[in-house]
Amino acid sequence: MSLPAPLLLPLFALAGATLDRLLGEPQRWHPLVGFGRIAAGIERRLNRDGGSRPAGLFAWSLAVLPPVLAAGFLCTLPFGWLLHPLLLCFALGGRALEEHGERVAADLEAADLAAAREHVGWMVSRDTSALDEEGVAKAAVESLLENGNDAVFGALFWFFLLGGPGALLFRLANTLDAMWGYRNARFLRFGAAAARLDDALNYLPARLTALSYALFGSFRRALACWRAQAPAWDSPNAGPVMAAGAGALQVALGGPAVYHGRLEVRPRLGEGRAPQAGDIRRALALVRRGLRLWLILALLVGVAAAIFTNGAAHA
Repeated sequence: MSLPAPLLLPLFALAGATLDRLLGEPQRWHPLVGFGRIAAGIERRLNRDGGSRPAGLFAWSLAVLPPVLAAGFLCTLPFGWLLHPLLLCFALGGRALEEHGERVAADLEAADLAAAREHVGWMVSRDTSALDEEGVAKAAVESLLENGNDAVFGALFWFFLLGGPGALLFRLANTLDAMWGYRNARFLRFGAAAARLDDALNYLPARLTALSYALFGSFRRALACWRAQAPAWDSPNAGPVMAAGAGALQVALGGPAVYHGRLEVRPRLGEGRAPQAGDIRRALALVRRGLRLWLILALLVGVAAAIFTNGAAHA
């Protein structure tokens, strides 16, 4: 291609984000469904009697590394550059996130609590059958803030570092954490590698996501909540993201929730009133504006690098 090299990844990122916006996630033959089946098969064979940490690491490597290495090789072939935006589109879940959030917000505005409970249940792993309107709104906002990092910004971060294979690496690792990263008898040891590797891959993206939320909301409140509340949250990466997002929106998140039939008393996040239907759309706006900011900054950095490189070549 004749474009300056520093501009390629930013333009590929813009193309991938545009494809995600236009296409969303496939309704049939979703590649992640196939990956999930393969990962489940690997887990059944290697996770015996609670498994072990080395077995879990081997299983993670067996599931993740072959497709990532194959993607890296294919990207080096003639016209392999076309794979970069396609892989990013696969790794992003921005449109799906927006569709889920808008559906729950519309249910609440229509006073259809039964539908709101059902649809928010598609977004979270907690029991939603007894939630009131505030509980549904809280669950939706929490999910949108956390998944803004997992489904958008984390994938973009690794794309900017490693191109399409980097975005694929992040998405597959995040999927295995969702499948294996439980602290129960079955996955406590076997899933430890999946959980720790996802934490490592998410460390910087999560904090950049938290900063992005702060920039488009109440900046001071977001930073104060991030600093004071994030350390108490169970996840080292979800804590900063959700605390900063709650502070930016000036709503109260966290608190008791039922997971798999067990009540968990979670720390408080943010401050202010309980979330309402409109706050679901405000949370979506944080993600949407943050995505635009990341893409614009990437393009500006690419243009500056191209100008500098061209100037140095002619000096």
